[in-house]
Amino acid sequence: DRGAVLVIGDSHIPFEHKHYLDFCLEIYHRVKCTQVVHIGDLVDNHAISYHEHDPNGQSPIDEMREADNHLKRWFKAFPSLFLCRGNHDALVDRKSRTVGLPERVFRQFRDIWRLPKGWQDAFSWEIDGVIYQHGTGYSGDNAHLKVAYNNRLSSVIGHTHSAGAVGYMANEKECIFGMNVGCGIERSTYAFAYGKDFRKKPILSCGVVTDKGR
Repeated sequence: DRGAVLVIGDSHIPFEHKHYLDFCLEIYHRVKCTQVVHIGDLVDNHAISYHEHDPNGQSPIDEMREADNHLKRWFKAFPSLFLCRGNHDALVDRKSRTVGLPERVFRQFRDIWRLPKGWQDAFSWEIDGVIYQHGTGYSGDNAHLKVAYNNRLSSVIGHTHSAGAVGYMANEKECIFGMNVGCGIERSTYAFAYGKDFRKKPILSCGVVTDKGR
């Protein structure tokens, strides 16, 4: 019988908060979760992003090597997991289209990061009638409600780092929820220097969906 679902927020490895993995594990065991979803932006890919790069930051290969080392801990902690690919996860594919290279010359996302067999990756998942997706294309404090409204199903997202919330919508026939699980980033790293002067700061959190999605 399936129990609670732990939902891990945007981790942006290797720029995740140093205690985020331990926090997610603690919640997983405390609530007795039986399934795990990572809501996306598993890795940051800062060095190949379309934004300005820190000239003192790591090269693409050095960032990947550090990410590999961090990922080993995550793979060990959660042997089985449903991953929603986020916009940062998709940067390699986006770059290939920018330079006009065909898909066949690139490796698949799961091969680049050596995802274990127990990690399944897709853009979205449906578990017990709840949609899990990264949230690309949505923004604002109520993005989670907009996603649920558009899906016509209870929905869980990440993507908007400064939001962490649950809201409900109901009519005569049904009640559905939208959840934003926040993130697990370390905002003091150079990868997030763009947010230094933002008034809203990241919400460090994860989510749990209980009672078979209800």
